[in-house]
Amino acid sequence: MKHPFINNRILSRYYVVFWLFIGLVNLLIQVYWYDLNFEAGLLESIVIFALYPIMGASIWFIIQYNRLDESDWAKNILYHFVAATILNVIWLYLSYVLAKTFDESQMGFVRNGLPSKVLTGYLLYVGYVVFFYAVNYYNSLKEKVKRESELKMLIRDAELSALKSQINPHFLFNSLNSISSLTMSRPEKAQEMVINLSAFMRYSLQHSRDDMVSFKDELEHIKLYLSIEKVRFGKKLNPLFNIDEACLKAQIPNMILQPLLENAIKYGVYEATEPVTIAIGCRAESNYFRITVENEYDAQSVKNKGEGIGLKNIRQRLELIYGNPHLLQITDLKTSFKVEIRLPQK
Repeated sequence: MKHPFINNRILSRYYVVFWLFIGLVNLLIQVYWYDLNFEAGLLESIVIFALYPIMGASIWFIIQYNRLDESDWAKNILYHFVAATILNVIWLYLSYVLAKTFDESQMGFVRNGLPSKVLTGYLLYVGYVVFFYAVNYYNSLKEKVKRESELKMLIRDAELSALKSQINPHFLFNSLNSISSLTMSRPEKAQEMVINLSAFMRYSLQHSRDDMVSFKDELEHIKLYLSIEKVRFGKKLNPLFNIDEACLKAQIPNMILQPLLENAIKYGVYEATEPVTIAIGCRAESNYFRITVENEYDAQSVKNKGEGIGLKNIRQRLELIYGNPHLLQITDLKTSFKVEIRLPQK
């Protein structure tokens, strides 16, 4: 892990400014409060608030080899006591050299202040250890949160892929069955269905990796799907569209509507003897788009079995993408089923 002063320029600037400010305040106090001569006060400030901060930055590398989660407390304390002693000896020696170079007349002042310097050195070391452990903990926590976020994103993508992969095989199975039955009775319709199915699958493969697509693209995809089913059911299937112009630019989850239409056809058209209207609508509201799919059904031929796989699939996808499991609403109007999806928009 890089040193925080190298990795974070803002922190390093604050560090320099902090010690310069403390050093200046100390110089003013020593000179004007304790009547210490300027040279002695300046030497004191340089030794404590310039020299030690430069050396103290190296304590970061010390704690990297002695993490709190890897050793017991007794070993940690002994390790840091030895390190602090070595650092203090070096610091005091450099202070002596600096004082001798700066002004030999101040040597007596340096010697007299030696006990307090030793104590100050240990206290500063403890302060640096606490500070760098806190920085280390913060960086580790931030990295952990980042990794967890990436892992959650990978899990989310995997779940979305798994949910989307349930759609095409089911539809493809039904379509191939229909084509098989039409090849003998209505070969021209079977050919038309194969062409439409080819275009449908091309769209699905083209957008299989996209979580979101425009409602306009998804609408074209739905119309293609309905044209395939129209070959199967003929006049029994009567799609009706009521789409606001503003909805066409909305971003919606890829292939989120197809299971709704599959359900509408399965429970509304399949058992019907009369034409059945499937109404697909979209209305732009303040912070979201409301998409509705409503189909007529025969209450005597269709039993309420709760949510099927398709609706559960949609609910799970909406919860994964938007974090809200209540965006899908299902209403049984006794003669028709109405499904509403509210999709938040930025």
